[in-house]
Amino acid sequence: MRLGLALGYWGRGPNPAHVQLAQEAERLGYDSVWTAESWGSDVFTPLTWIAAQTSRIKLGTAVAQMAARSPTTTAMHALTLDHLSGGRMMLGLGLSGPQVVEGWYGRPFPKSPLTATREYVNVVRQVLRREAPVELAGRFHSHPYTGPDATGLGKPLKPITHPLRADLPVLLGAEGPKNIAQTTRIADGWLPLYWSPTRPEVYEASLTDAPEGFLVAPMAQVRVCDDVREGLLPVKTMLGFYIGGMGHARRNFHADLMARMGYEEEARRIQRLFLEGRREEAVLAVPDAFADEISLVGPRERIAERLELWRKGPVTDLLALAPDRDTLRVLAELNS
Repeated sequence: MRLGLALGYWGRGPNPAHVQLAQEAERLGYDSVWTAESWGSDVFTPLTWIAAQTSRIKLGTAVAQMAARSPTTTAMHALTLDHLSGGRMMLGLGLSGPQVVEGWYGRPFPKSPLTATREYVNVVRQVLRREAPVELAGRFHSHPYTGPDATGLGKPLKPITHPLRADLPVLLGAEGPKNIAQTTRIADGWLPLYWSPTRPEVYEASLTDAPEGFLVAPMAQVRVCDDVREGLLPVKTMLGFYIGGMGHARRNFHADLMARMGYEEEARRIQRLFLEGRREEAVLAVPDAFADEISLVGPRERIAERLELWRKGPVTDLLALAPDRDTLRVLAELNS
């Protein structure tokens, strides 16, 4: 199982420690470093900054939001950074949810998310292969555009720049069973949001047709500390925000996933408290057991024991949300 460093997205401003953490991860032998975006900092600029100050570590987006860019724009970002980094780019894509897509990007959330994702990946693949001009008679991503307001002058084009790699890895952040199953057919890997090594049955059916070499790269908060309960608080804070606030009461993919993982009553309670403005109560309502099974928190010996569970399943890459160099070092030592 390879290790990656997940840095997430910026909060109020850039984290001055991110480049140093990426450099330390590279020194320790980590395979990859990953950035993210929500409705603030973008995913590619920090990754480019890190690329310029590292030399070996792979560079991933977890995830680049599809609504933020047309698929050809995303492919341009990926092929450009792949060239500049010497072939280290890994493109992780995600659809996000209706609140972000419509509220932030000002675009309609697709009525058929599976079709929209499939078309998006198709166009990205065409750009990276550069075998012919990009053409797709799609429902969401037609190339050339032929909508009712089109001029009719659109011309199929292929990139001026020759991509460094036609097989640049494309991974998808997917949560629903059908979306995960499609991911095994159209992508090179999957970026699970929550992964529990003690509940393989949650995803087992969706991964049945995963081909050989398919990447399974979940994120997990990792923290070496003496007090497990205290160490789980940042995990619970993240879960409270995502399950309670990252989606509408009627449509929250994160809450639905928690429910499928055996915590339906707790997920709905967290949602209710968060939406009522009782955010601290929502965080405290996150069960310690759930926060614990999707993270690696506690003394070194405890993390070593639990790490064995992650190695036994289909996970190929563990993307660690690790807050400090000591945690990065301990994880590297335990995984060696």
